[in-house]
Amino acid sequence: MAGLIGIGLTGVLGHQAALNTTANNITNANTQGYSRQEVQFETQEGQRTGAGTIGSGVFVSNIRRLADEYITQQLREDTMLNSEQQTLNAELSRLDNLLGGENTGLNDALNNFFAAMQNAAEDPTSLPQRQLVLSEGQQVVNRFQGLSEELIQQRESIKTQMQQGVKDANSLIRSIAELNLAISESPGVAQGKMPLELMDQRDEKLRQLSELVSIKVAETEGSQINVSLANGLSLVTGNNSAQFSTRTSAEDPSRLEFTLETGGRTLLVDDQIKGGKLGGLRRFDQEALKPAFDELGRLAIALSASINHQHEIGMDLEGDLGGNFFTDINTEAAERSRVVANANNAEPKNAQLAVEITDSTELPAGTWSLQFTGDGRNFELINTESGETVRQGRLPNPVQSEISMPGFNIRVEGGDFNAGDKYLIQPSRNAAENIGMNIRREEDLAFASPIRAREGGYNPATTETRENNLGTGEINQGTMLNVRNPNNNALLDGFRNSGELANGPLRITFGDKTASGTLEYEIYEDGNPTPIISGNDYDPQKINTFFSDSTLDPEYQGFQFEMTGEPANGDVFTIEYNDNGISDNRNAELLASLGTRNTMNGGTQNFTEGYAGLVEDIGVKTRQSQLDKEASSTLLEQSNNQRESVSGVNLDEEAGKLIQYQAAYNASSKVMSVAQDLFTTLLQSFR
Repeated sequence: MAGLIGIGLTGVLGHQAALNTTANNITNANTQGYSRQEVQFETQEGQRTGAGTIGSGVFVSNIRRLADEYITQQLREDTMLNSEQQTLNAELSRLDNLLGGENTGLNDALNNFFAAMQNAAEDPTSLPQRQLVLSEGQQVVNRFQGLSEELIQQRESIKTQMQQGVKDANSLIRSIAELNLAISESPGVAQGKMPLELMDQRDEKLRQLSELVSIKVAETEGSQINVSLANGLSLVTGNNSAQFSTRTSAEDPSRLEFTLETGGRTLLVDDQIKGGKLGGLRRFDQEALKPAFDELGRLAIALSASINHQHEIGMDLEGDLGGNFFTDINTEAAERSRVVANANNAEPKNAQLAVEITDSTELPAGTWSLQFTGDGRNFELINTESGETVRQGRLPNPVQSEISMPGFNIRVEGGDFNAGDKYLIQPSRNAAENIGMNIRREEDLAFASPIRAREGGYNPATTETRENNLGTGEINQGTMLNVRNPNNNALLDGFRNSGELANGPLRITFGDKTASGTLEYEIYEDGNPTPIISGNDYDPQKINTFFSDSTLDPEYQGFQFEMTGEPANGDVFTIEYNDNGISDNRNAELLASLGTRNTMNGGTQNFTEGYAGLVEDIGVKTRQSQLDKEASSTLLEQSNNQRESVSGVNLDEEAGKLIQYQAAYNASSKVMSVAQDLFTTLLQSFR
């Protein structure tokens, strides 16, 4: 009887454990990271008799956790990829909406500005039209500065997310190390009896960590795991954990860099942060936000430089040269702000460098790293995006020199340089933030050209004055080139006096043809009987150009005139300052034409196209990230479904098992009841 009761008891106890396990599965059906548990039964060793072995019941050999390590690892990888793409797409969408938005973008402001300029060109004396130009110019400035501020805010948002992500990662890393210790110290581990709940918790922590950064997981002795970054740097070893940190970037103080404190050392791990939310934030910063800053700044420089140059060579309502319309792109402060010294440079840290924009039409968008080697005078200029060395050489002694690049020069003005010193060169990074209006009064708008030409005038060669020429020669009203010496930015001699040509009026005179029948001309400065240009041939069959367009030519005056037809002997043409030319709109027309003139990317794009290129680039990246996000979501869903098929709780299945185990439990109880009845009957037979 005792054997029958024991057999029934093992069934009751075993199926009670099964019922408890099934109930636990059901109650944890919605617990994140929970793995279904299953009771494994084994037959107890039977009792040997002469008639054979009689079974002695059942026992629970193990309660196992249904989990597939391969599927779990795949789930972590897909979680990492999806988190990266979700983060990247969210930030790109925000940037795309900002740049491409009708109310937040730059296109409307640019179009309105040049439309106002064209309207003013049609009535250059109208003060209301001039005021509208100033107002629309300020709107352009406001949009540049507004976009820059939004980009800065997004950059700061990324930094905040990075800092929070690092805190979350550190918390998870510590929890994984603590769970490692708890699992290894759990009773029964040596016999293979694993603490299932702790293992579920650890796997869930690993999954959450993979949402933040790409990790590798390796099993070790004692059922512990080691966790590392993709390059092998350890995050968790046994119950020891490393710690992430962020700090201001030594290269670029406006950004953060990641460090890892492990084994008493602090390592820079910026390049190892890949995948997950942190990797997505870093990718967005590198691949979209930095280029957007640089491209927007390049557009601000191109607009400022082009408008400033054209406005400077015009004449305002008061007869003065125009000056800069927007703030000067090459102020000393602006030039020095384009160079950022690395915080890790060696003492004495007294180097003086500046970046001058030399040609906005050729200026590329990007950043470069100027690095010094050897004795501190050998240098390399490296494109930070491609890693390509674009310039290399050696500084002279003394070090004052220039490193020329398309569109800009790096000036080395003095100081000491050491091997290992680095300087970040960013010609356009802050230009959108720093653009501003220089012109404040309507009267200061330079819509006229400061020069003009007319037929007739005093002839120094004959000392006669001719009011009307006799020939068929016709001269245009000239083209302004520049009013400044490109070598020192000083005003040319002819424009050093306000409101007049200092060396004018200039007289172009024609005499008799030479013996060979060639027509020649001479050019005189006012009050000088000796011609400044003489013996030059004039061809009545083509367009003849007076003065050179090369600043290296002694004939360069800062302007050019063209003439056609055939002048007669003694004909004179006078070039003079455009006194009282308030109705002249020549420079206004040229300013308005800059809206459609190709002044960017080597003369292949106008301002609107340049901005459209930026919007299109971000739009393409946003669309691609959307597709990648959808693909990664599909992969993650598949991995989740695979895990659920193995580890997930199926309530219908568990309900069936409840009935199954309940029936077995009841049957085992019945066995014990039968054994009791038999025992009672046996006792009664001896009365």
